[in-house]
Amino acid sequence: MEKGINQRKTEHIRLCLTGKVEGVNKSTGLEGIHFIHNALPEINFDDIEIKTSFLNRALRAPFLVSSMTGGSDLAVTINQNLAIAAEEKGWALAIGSTRAFLESDAYKESFLIREQAPNTPLIVNLGAVQLNYGYGAEECQRIIDKTSADSIVLHLNSLQEVVQDGGDLNFESLLPKIEQVCKTLEVPVGVKEVGFGIDGTVAEKLYNAGISYIDVAGAGGTSWSQVEKLRSRTPLRKAAAEAFNNWGIPTKDCLVSVRSKLPEVPLVASGGMKNGVEAAKAITIGADMIGFARHLLKAATESAESVIETMEQIELELKMTMFGIGVKNLEELKNTNRVSIMGQSLLDENS
Repeated sequence: MEKGINQRKTEHIRLCLTGKVEGVNKSTGLEGIHFIHNALPEINFDDIEIKTSFLNRALRAPFLVSSMTGGSDLAVTINQNLAIAAEEKGWALAIGSTRAFLESDAYKESFLIREQAPNTPLIVNLGAVQLNYGYGAEECQRIIDKTSADSIVLHLNSLQEVVQDGGDLNFESLLPKIEQVCKTLEVPVGVKEVGFGIDGTVAEKLYNAGISYIDVAGAGGTSWSQVEKLRSRTPLRKAAAEAFNNWGIPTKDCLVSVRSKLPEVPLVASGGMKNGVEAAKAITIGADMIGFARHLLKAATESAESVIETMEQIELELKMTMFGIGVKNLEELKNTNRVSIMGQSLLDENS
């Protein structure tokens, strides 16, 4: 029978599948970006190429399965299906917080997925706040060794921890500890939020501390204060969480802010991403990779084939967008002027 952290992981999954866990009146901001249709694209659809690289590994698409879960019975099924699908489609793959695996081998199969994805860039995940609760570079290295991961991402989830019953609340002086992890580990270390977003000022501090990539994980998708509100048995926390149901920086604003401060840092756009058109919009404003999480979750509870079908639809939507504006690769998409941002067209009269 599941208990403690393992039970919490199962509750998280079920709430994300069935609960009202998105922020209220909060969007990614990507609806303010519009592509300008090109009636004469002058390219062959079959020649459109979406391959890229991430963490010095070749990918067939600029997509990442974002960190979702691990450490429960249901997570075993989900992560194994995601791993099979990511390997088949050439996506990168991140798994959920590995704290449960550091503390126990229970449900270890939800973390040991390298066999299902031998060629996939694999990212493991740990809450940055755990660096204030006895964890450090040694524990990070241990989880990398146990999972054969290519990278570790430290997640920032301050508001989630406040609402979570028994949450870890000491976020003091984390930056120098993050820096020490970056200096010690030989694999790339990334940082992500969990749905409230990272702005350029914070991203710059993290990059200067040695972080290799930033996953903005902006607002517009799952709100983890709302997830924990549904779980909480503390009336005060449940009531207070309601005041934060539209909290966070929209994904679009995160991308613009971080890219303005860090023009070269590898940048992942996640947080409410639902289709390939939104992915294309994010790429035009600075994203290198696009992370999908809850959009894949239901399919991952069913089968690897269901996940693959969802991935193929996202890829087709991206290619259709590129065909619609007449660009044949991701570099051209990044530099297109066939886009209107908040009503301001980048397309001049002579284009």
